Amino acid sequence: MATFDSSLKPRLIYVFAIADEQHAGSLKIGETTLGDVGAASTEPNSPVLNNAARARIDQYTRTAGISYELLHTELTIYFRGGSVCSFNDKEVHRVLERSGVKRKAFAGASEWYSCDLETVKRAIAAIKEGKESLKASEVTSADNPIILRPEQKDAVERTLKQFRRGNQMLWNAKMRFGKTLCALRVAREMEAQRTIIITHRPVVDASWFEDFGKTFYDCPEWHYGSQNKGESFASLERLASKGGRYVYFASMQDMRGSKEVGGKFDKNNEIFSTTWDLVIVDEAHEGTQTELGKAVLELLIGKETKTLRLSGTPFNLLDDHKEGEVFTWDYVMEQQAKIDWEINHLGDTNPYASLPAIHIYTYDLGRLMSEYSDEEKAFNFREFFRTKEDGSFVHEGDIDRFLALLCTDDEDSLYPYANDKFRQIFRHTLWILPGVKAAKALSRKLNEHPVLGLFRVVNVAGDGDDEEESRDALELVNKAIGKDPDETYTITLSCGRLTTGVSVKPWTGVFMMAGAYSTSAAGYMQTIFRVQTPYTHNGRMKTDCYAFDFAPDRTLRVLAEAAKVSHKAGKQGEGDRKILGDFLNFCPIIAIEGSQMKQYQVETMLAQLKRAQIEKVVQDGFENGALYNDELLKLTEVDLKEFDDLKGIIGKTKAMPKVGDIDINRQGLTNEQYEEKERLEKKKKKDLTPEEQRRLEELKAKGDQRREAISILRGISIRMPLMLYGAEMKDEDKELTIDNFANLVDEQSWLEFMPRGVTKQVFRKFKRYYDPDIFREAGKRIREMARMADKFTIEERIARLTSIFATFRNPDKETVLTPWRVVNMHLGDSLGGYCFMNEDFSAPLDLPRYIVHEGVTNEVFHPRSVILEINSKSGLYPLYAAYNIYYRQPTVSSDGRG
Repeated sequence: MATFDSSLKPRLIYVFAIADEQHAGSLKIGETTLGDVGAASTEPNSPVLNNAARARIDQYTRTAGISYELLHTELTIYFRGGSVCSFNDKEVHRVLERSGVKRKAFAGASEWYSCDLETVKRAIAAIKEGKESLKASEVTSADNPIILRPEQKDAVERTLKQFRRGNQMLWNAKMRFGKTLCALRVAREMEAQRTIIITHRPVVDASWFEDFGKTFYDCPEWHYGSQNKGESFASLERLASKGGRYVYFASMQDMRGSKEVGGKFDKNNEIFSTTWDLVIVDEAHEGTQTELGKAVLELLIGKETKTLRLSGTPFNLLDDHKEGEVFTWDYVMEQQAKIDWEINHLGDTNPYASLPAIHIYTYDLGRLMSEYSDEEKAFNFREFFRTKEDGSFVHEGDIDRFLALLCTDDEDSLYPYANDKFRQIFRHTLWILPGVKAAKALSRKLNEHPVLGLFRVVNVAGDGDDEEESRDALELVNKAIGKDPDETYTITLSCGRLTTGVSVKPWTGVFMMAGAYSTSAAGYMQTIFRVQTPYTHNGRMKTDCYAFDFAPDRTLRVLAEAAKVSHKAGKQGEGDRKILGDFLNFCPIIAIEGSQMKQYQVETMLAQLKRAQIEKVVQDGFENGALYNDELLKLTEVDLKEFDDLKGIIGKTKAMPKVGDIDINRQGLTNEQYEEKERLEKKKKKDLTPEEQRRLEELKAKGDQRREAISILRGISIRMPLMLYGAEMKDEDKELTIDNFANLVDEQSWLEFMPRGVTKQVFRKFKRYYDPDIFREAGKRIREMARMADKFTIEERIARLTSIFATFRNPDKETVLTPWRVVNMHLGDSLGGYCFMNEDFSAPLDLPRYIVHEGVTNEVFHPRSVILEINSKSGLYPLYAAYNIYYRQPTVSSDGRG
């Protein structure tokens, strides 16, 4: 049965030789992971160690048919001074090299040494004794150049090439790529005289300063400066005037406060007036898209300035860059490089080995607790974790049930705290919650829990628990984990803190219990990557980490977007399928159903992504929020005026239906704004200050804008399915688009079906608010359903066509689309003939029943009868009549229905 693997695994060193002329006199020293061996001996050269070493060596020698001899194995764990310590193969290599042992380079492999086994053993012993070489007099301390990994070299080279023909470059590179070192290498290679680093995170000044030293250790003409490190800006300019080069670090917050860009303070004028050769924007997705942020960059970036933007989640920047201006290094590429290294470098130390693989598990809480699923098929965490005035949970019984589920003491249970083995794996985890109050209430609840109460609960959401208000969040977590994470258990509660810019190495799992279907991919990925931080402890290395999500549809959408496959259910190309397939290979998504684990496959995931949105839009008759894009969250005063004019033309139609509480994410409010609005609403109106009153009205207006806009657009949207159904097209892929929609409908039909006053010209103003992928695929789905109906018997075809018509909405009070049930009641009672409903018209029939009205039925449904419906809309009345006339034709054989 599939289960969770331990996150931390022991490591071992192995030494082997290859008996051929080329490798004569040389030994290979490598390292690998040891699996769970139970109580078996792990003494040097024991069977379990030798077997693990051989399994590893076989991976890169068997395919080449190489014969080798395993000479030595031992664990990397040792004790010194009463403490547990560990070493790795790189340290052994370093001792050998500092001792004068020559490295040998073979094709695809460089970690061979010209020595005998005893020399290697003495080098290992030297490490355990705290020595750096076999002879202390041979120890050297010279600085060495940073060796870039292949993808890092590629990023630098492609950027330099791009800068020869253009001025901007974006690095879409996940955390731990080494963006800082590589960006500084770009500055060095292009010999930029003046470089400025601008970032929304001033705390990273220290790491830039440290990496500057590693990059320019042999370049005395290069200097670093900031408000806190190195030289002042004035000093750097003096050095530059004498031929020096410099890198200056500045925070976006400080720059935005300058009068030059509309701030309040007279500062940074010299920085803005400097002609910069290179501008590096660190964490470019943060703080750069606001008016002030844009103003800062516009002043810093001159005509000839090169701009390098760095981001791990640049989803809001990709559209601003051409294909050649983007370098991408994502999770899939990283994990593929880990595998490729093993194949191409014959056992050399793998620079990617310390980056754990991520596994994502989904638990469908919406299925277990359906009352918390909203109309967007997303679990409503905010409602689930809602609190009362006294701070307790509103749905306390359901919270207890959920926590009990996590700890179900059952040998078949696949919940993360179900048994002691799982609890060992998830000793230290991060739980993401929808708000400060929820975290505070859950903190109390966890402390009282019989199982989870054994964990130290660290609440860093907002101000945390009362007694921990002023303490630093990271320090609080590290203190709870302690000096030896193997001795403690912790659960960290957060609603945003510690999800960006920091690392807590012992975390092995993150629980996603906040957000909605519309959660941003950037925030989601930043959060789950928190647990991918490299970590080695007591000789064991973190090889696997886990993310648990309790809203599967959200998981699929976000991860598909992160894997560069549009979550908007558009046309999926083979390239997209391969990308998604690679992502699922390296980041498996496992659905937990009862005691079963089911891994999502590419086709399953794509199908689910499509069905989740397209079917809902179709079944709702285009009366669904998914039909619209995020432009409705960015309405300007001009846009609002246009909507107001449209409302005057068509009148405000009924609002979108809602289930339970309003999903705040669809309103466009953040958690903080929601809580602020909630706090102000609780105050009596007379107690609100004028400023608070204005703020409350502003928040209400912001929250209402999207729903109000959709309510107005509904008058247009619900008319679309019927027109798409009847439109004539030769090439759906080309013609069925939101941009071409008006061209598909003839003028007479447009006037008949659209609200009076909504001309094609008026419609074109509002088409930008529709999601083009959803519109196209939903339209194609309607037409596909109609075409599929042609493949069935006449009766089945009618059933399928009428089910399509059942999804169409009444455009207005005057234009009613008569339901198929009513058509059967009306014509069955008045004309008779074949009726498709049972006798009380409560359910459809597989085969119609025959109703005879003497002197009427046979006369009306005559083989030569013709049909005229002067007010045809859906065509269901003519459909009933046509079927009856058809079966009165002499050429149609009787099957006993008459």
